[in-house]
Amino acid sequence: MSQQAEATLEVAAQAGLRKKGIGVYWRRFRQDKRAVFGLVIIVMFSIAAAFGGWITPYDAQAQHYELLEPPSIGHPLGTDNLGRDLLSRLMIGARTSMIVAIFGLTFAALVGIPLGLLSGYYGGWVDMVVMRYIDIQWAFPNFIIAVMLVGIFGLGVQNVIMAIFLAYIDDFARVVRGMVLSIKEEDYVIAARGIGVSDLRMMVKHIFPNAMPPVIVLSSVFFAAAILIEAGLTFLGLGVSPLTPTWGSVLNDARPFFARAWWLGTFPGLVIMFVVLAVNFVGDAIRDLNDVREYSGITTSA
Repeated sequence: MSQQAEATLEVAAQAGLRKKGIGVYWRRFRQDKRAVFGLVIIVMFSIAAAFGGWITPYDAQAQHYELLEPPSIGHPLGTDNLGRDLLSRLMIGARTSMIVAIFGLTFAALVGIPLGLLSGYYGGWVDMVVMRYIDIQWAFPNFIIAVMLVGIFGLGVQNVIMAIFLAYIDDFARVVRGMVLSIKEEDYVIAARGIGVSDLRMMVKHIFPNAMPPVIVLSSVFFAAAILIEAGLTFLGLGVSPLTPTWGSVLNDARPFFARAWWLGTFPGLVIMFVVLAVNFVGDAIRDLNDVREYSGITTSA
């Protein structure tokens, strides 16, 4: 294959993903107030997750004499039944909750994306095997799958990561498969086959880059859902060890005291809600930035 033909295919393959400068992306991004709000929230909690051990006002496990103290100057979010500072526990808990979601989804993507590529590109028995697996897993909600897997593997951070990983493989595979089925019918893919481009090169260099924007957007949705799964499992006593501060464990510890200590349930719930909303806002903005209609010059005017 000549260099000129390869260059032509590269241009065609990237037609739907025309790249713009970072400055242009940022100017468009900051016009979306919800996305900017979401980014600020994500950055704040990322800093808390990365540096929580150095910036928390108290040791997250340290017990004080102020038991079930409402929010005050000394304890801005109050204390729990053991006198532990709630703000410190939520900041430390951000690390575990976000790490569980990030690693679980990363492993799921590393397995699910290749499965979707192979299934959509080759079809036949490969597609049949992958789709039967997806159909079986889709028969059960992801949270139920996570509960079942944690019940099998037991408590612990690694096991919750494993549960999220196994629960979301089918989601990544299904999305990528659908994109590949559409992309492989494009003219540049047909032309590449005609000039002898190998299957591996076709998938990696031409199909995979064009299938990624929807996957990136959906990853934000999956990330928010993974945080909820971790919090839900831990709240039910099925997640990480009770001794490990996470947003779910903070809620679980507060469960017997909701009626007389409103702050124990309110603030962890607000934290989870804001992070989930923030991730979804940023995901929506990324989707708009990668709108194929704009990149391809298509207008919707009558």
